[in-house]
Amino acid sequence: MQGLPLAIGLSLVGSFAGLLIAAALLLFPAETRGRLVPWLVSYAVGTLLGSSLLHLVPEALEHVPARQGVFALLGGILTFFVLEKLVIWRHCHDEHACEIHPSTVSLVIVGDALHTFVDGVVIAAASLVSLPLGVTAALAVAAHEIPQEVGDFAILLAAGHSRLRALLLNLSSATAGLVGAAAMLIFGSQAPIVLPFVLAFAAGAFLYVAMADLIPNLHRGGIDRNAVRQTVLIALGVGTIVVMTQVR
Repeated sequence: MQGLPLAIGLSLVGSFAGLLIAAALLLFPAETRGRLVPWLVSYAVGTLLGSSLLHLVPEALEHVPARQGVFALLGGILTFFVLEKLVIWRHCHDEHACEIHPSTVSLVIVGDALHTFVDGVVIAAASLVSLPLGVTAALAVAAHEIPQEVGDFAILLAAGHSRLRALLLNLSSATAGLVGAAAMLIFGSQAPIVLPFVLAFAAGAFLYVAMADLIPNLHRGGIDRNAVRQTVLIALGVGTIVVMTQVR
């Protein structure tokens, strides 16, 4: 399968790059992390918005009617809304504000695995369409994984796990991205007509994460109050995607 190495490689980047950067942030003092994470959140917002609106949606609408593509996009938004409502996938980007309940640790691992599985599907679907699309999808995934993984580490550490065990638990859930990528490669090769719908669904998921999850955190006093810095970093994230869309 010609696209297998590319899709698996980009899935590795999307699944593990954000996790490893988040783990490296644990080496910094809490005050430093408190400044860096909001910057990363702002950049992640830009990459998600840029990837969804400037790359995934246009690519999907080249192959399916607009109405069908929009329905798939709405499906992505509603699916992730329901997942969060059911607390299958929870986010926490402020390590001092995460609530720890007895079931939280299990939810973190299971939710992370489900989240990463979907990311793997998205990256593989994008990679089957084109290299630039796969790269931008992997970049957007990795960027928004960083603040999420910082919060997940905070939950696991607060629950009494050592840093090494917290890292190993997160690494185990990250392997679901490879499973998702492999599943998409097998299924996508058998039914290529599904690829544009997966891209539109992914665009909806990215929009939901950016606008319902990350942006509200930027408005909270505990995150970064500097609107200029946030706007610049969001623009930088969008600009990164714009540059990538020019690569053919």
